Amino acid sequence: MQSDGKQSGRGEFRGEVLEKVVKIKRCAAVVKGGRRFSFAALVVVGDGKGRVGWGYGKANEVPPSVEKAVKDGQRSMIDVSLEGNTIPHEVKGRFGAAKVVLVPASPGTGVIAGAAVRAVCEAAGIHDILTKSFGSNNPVTLVKATIEALSQLRTSNDVQRLRGVTLS
Repeated sequence: MQSDGKQSGRGEFRGEVLEKVVKIKRCAAVVKGGRRFSFAALVVVGDGKGRVGWGYGKANEVPPSVEKAVKDGQRSMIDVSLEGNTIPHEVKGRFGAAKVVLVPASPGTGVIAGAAVRAVCEAAGIHDILTKSFGSNNPVTLVKATIEALSQLRTSNDVQRLRGVTLS
């Protein structure tokens, strides 16, 4: 893979987008001459400033599957409400059997999370957060549950605007 911009951790910047490969799966199809392998990639993409998405791509080799996943992830990006380097409030997300709890943390805490949840949080630009996952530990369902939780976030300004009231 070629990186056009800066490199950060295990993810790569492509222009303005940070991509993190969460999982590469190898699938084998048994054919007359033996086994034929194909690859599926789960990638989390984000701009590090409150936008994040996930993509899934399949191909006969690893690099094309990652490229397809990145392209898919850029199409499915959502906006995340952030408060500084953390999230505004505690939130729970669920997808299938995977449940994720995201709790705001004080500055300097860092991202306390497993690999799949950590990739989503870092791609979204969250630097201080506490997380706990329950149920399934499948990376695909954990990523979907985390993004579902992040989509529920609202800042106090958003709530005031939506309800038409002022909060003290």
